This record gives sequence, C-alpha cells and structure tokens, in this order.
Amino acid sequence: MSSQRERMVAGEPYDPADPSLAAERARCRTALRRFDAAAGEDEALEVLRGLFAHVGAGAAVVGPLHCDYGWNVTLADGAFVNTGAVILDCAPVTIGAGALLGPRVQLLAADHPRDPAERRAGIEVAAPVTLEANTWIGAGAIVLPGVTVGRDSVVGAGSVVTRDVPPGVVVVGSPARVVREL
Repeated sequence: MSSQRERMVAGEPYDPADPSLAAERARCRTALRRFDAAAGEDEALEVLRGLFAHVGAGAAVVGPLHCDYGWNVTLADGAFVNTGAVILDCAPVTIGAGALLGPRVQLLAADHPRDPAERRAGIEVAAPVTLEANTWIGAGAIVLPGVTVGRDSVVGAGSVVTRDVPPGVVVVGSPARVVREL
C-alpha cells in the first residue's frame, strides 16, 4: 500500500487529511513565514532552497508567497515570481528558465473529483503544472492542473488556462485561447 504522499505525487486519488500530509503543509507554512520575514533577498532565497525541490541561479521570488508543500516546486535559472503567487504543489510544479510570473498568479496542481460522492469523502487528485522556458504569465492569471504552457508563450493578465498552450503564442481570456503567434 502506498502512502498518501506517494499517491498524491503519482496523480492518484489521495486523502489530504492524512496526518503526514498535514504535517508537511504545516512545515511549509512555517518556512513561508520565515521567507516572508526574511531580512533580505539572500536570506529569502536560502529559505526557498530549503523548501523547493530546486532554485536555479538568478531566480527570484517576491513575497508573500503561498504553496502547499514546497518540495514539489522547481524554479529554474533566471525565473521570476512576483508578489502574491499561489502555488498549489500537490503534484510537481515546474517554472522554467527565464519564466516571468506577474503579481497574484496562481499555479494550481490540486484538483477535486467531479463525482459528488468522492468530493464529499474528501478525496483529492493532482496533476503537474509546467511553465516551459521564457514564458510570461500575466498578473492574476490562473493555470489549472495538468496544464503545460509552451516555451516562449505569453498568458494574458487575468486569463484562466484550462488546457495546454503551444510554444510561441499569446493566449488570453477565460478559458484562455490563442489570439496570435509570436
């Protein structure tokens, strides 16, 4: 029998109330308080290096920041995450090299079953979110579970990205749709 963490990361239904997952979320909240209270950028990045799966050279994050676990977040070289980001990292969340996230962007790997009985039972599911290299996610945009935003693409401010975005395009709206190629 696999643990709830293993089930969660594998994209299988899992119980978020599992005590080990609750302890991991509490550990993450403690680290994020230290991140938000850090005296400078070096101290803040040191906290993230202990929290995230990877923090690349030249990467930067402006607090406040919210994530569930931290160990499922990869922040590649030169990536920038602006203030107020929400990263629900119940599955891997990858922010590619040179990716730029505007204020209040939400990257949501967490999901809930469509079946009402499963939702009532408290079961959750998760699917990875991937922002490939050199993407720009505009302020307030939301990227949903299982979505990949292709290299060099732009997501317009306030957009809701419900499906994969091909490389080198601009998407806008809710749901986001391609409006032009770059």
